[in-house]
Amino acid sequence: MATIVARGVRFAYGADAGRVVALDGLDLEVRDREFVALIGPSGCGKSTFLYIVGGFLAPTDGAVLVDGRPVTGAGPERGIIFQHYALFPWRTVRGNVLYGLEERGLPKAERLERAQFYIDLVKLTGFEDAYPSRLSGGMRQRVALARTLALDPDVLLMDEPFGALDAQTRRIMQEELLEIWTRARKTVLFVTHDVREAVDLADRVMVMTAAPGRVRATLDARAAGAAGRETLAQEIWAHVREEVERANELLRYRAAARA
Repeated sequence: MATIVARGVRFAYGADAGRVVALDGLDLEVRDREFVALIGPSGCGKSTFLYIVGGFLAPTDGAVLVDGRPVTGAGPERGIIFQHYALFPWRTVRGNVLYGLEERGLPKAERLERAQFYIDLVKLTGFEDAYPSRLSGGMRQRVALARTLALDPDVLLMDEPFGALDAQTRRIMQEELLEIWTRARKTVLFVTHDVREAVDLADRVMVMTAAPGRVRATLDARAAGAAGRETLAQEIWAHVREEVERANELLRYRAAARA
């Protein structure tokens, strides 16, 4: 089991007059082995919530539970993949994938076998001895994915992992992620700004409000099927557009109040 449950999550940056509330009253549930995409206006707290689930931030109020246990810090059952790769430039592809396995103290033969399995899984066979500087952006993100998968986490937390890629590479990576997810069946929480990406990848899409963030709507992408994806994408975009307009109106009101 690898469920994620958030109840009344609130998070605020800063203190006193400079305090900014990023999340306020966020409730959601991600089921075991489900792929859920979070989408919403910039600054709505999507990444903040992801880091709370990862254990890198503690909520100001409320709670997040993974498999019924409160998140109190980072843990091996949760693997996170960032937009900007976070690879060790002095390590090869194999060396990067091996890093976490070395930290866990696995026997050398087991480390090498597992690393090779995931290098093959992300289609980097033949690039084991290449350094990150010699790889394309898409290949670097594959290394990051292989490194995380090699640790066999129950939950994958993905923070706009394909946001820095060109359109063609992004599409290829989306297809390969779905293929890998179908085989590995991890619970996935995927942050994106791209409506089409959310619809194409996720079982369910959760649309967040403008800050302070909470869930505005949850839509079933799998039930829509291939024929209904365009309609669903338009529905999601309508939600997002309303939240963007609301955020802009609030900014105009605050600017007028200061004038």
